[in-house]
Amino acid sequence: MKIDSEHLELLAAIIEYGGLTEGAQALGKSQPSVSRSMALLEQRIGLPLFEPGRRPLRPTELGASLARLGAKIRAANQEASFLVDKYRLGHAGRLRVGGSPLFMDGVVSTMIADFQGRNSEVLIDQSYGYAETLTNSLRNGGLDMAILPMNIGQIPDDMNFLAALPGSNVIACRAGHPLTRRKAITLHDIEPYSWIAPPRNSPLHQDLQRALETIGCQDFRVSFSGGTLSSVQSVIAGSDALTVLPLSVVFLSRRSLPMAALPLNIGHPDRHLGLLFAKNRERSPALEKFVKFLMQELERLHIRIEHDRQVTRRRG
Repeated sequence: MKIDSEHLELLAAIIEYGGLTEGAQALGKSQPSVSRSMALLEQRIGLPLFEPGRRPLRPTELGASLARLGAKIRAANQEASFLVDKYRLGHAGRLRVGGSPLFMDGVVSTMIADFQGRNSEVLIDQSYGYAETLTNSLRNGGLDMAILPMNIGQIPDDMNFLAALPGSNVIACRAGHPLTRRKAITLHDIEPYSWIAPPRNSPLHQDLQRALETIGCQDFRVSFSGGTLSSVQSVIAGSDALTVLPLSVVFLSRRSLPMAALPLNIGHPDRHLGLLFAKNRERSPALEKFVKFLMQELERLHIRIEHDRQVTRRRG
């Protein structure tokens, strides 16, 4: 025997609200239509749902049992509708996000934490990688979005890129480093110090080589290479070693680890930090919400960095 689940929901409402009229009003239906539905249900099961001649309505034992099932069905339908609304509005979902290690740990991680503090039911599955690996993962559906620095003129045809922060690198060291006490720094000043080199397969490793060539340093000593941002920060904090880092990473690290950017122009890479997507894949509401949030946060960060630069120039 197949019973219409909507009829069970109506039965539950009638019993919960104390009558046909009250149950109909609670569900936004007419009293005659509800009466017809109950008559059809009784006809279907061949047994009465209410004790005859009782006012107010009193369910039979079977009617009360079916009403309990109807209440569960109604609750499940309400929960399902609520869940659909959460996904439709971007309040829930799963996002697979990959990105360049330094930027993910030094810039984006705090933004992710802030986003999830407001959207706790959005699961973010994060991974690390560089341009080639991340692009391939976007193509094969392994990622929904990548966060990485890219040259605007080299974006693949099958990708969309939202540029956020312009590329800007600095020579970084610990706060209180002997070089921070100098207003003007020359090649001779930095020659005694060793260098922390980023991973060899990272764009920043190439930036380090170009930066040192720009200032005329052909032969430099590396005391530490590779490692995560955390390990690089630890080496910086415990030594006088120098390194090249994105300005945004140094700017945001100042709260947790005092670092300084030396006043030495090393040029800027022709790249932007931004968000990369595969053109042929539709973005979920949660992803759209996350993208909007990240772009706003990165724009605020850019404004803060530029303000800090102007203040530093005025003081100089």
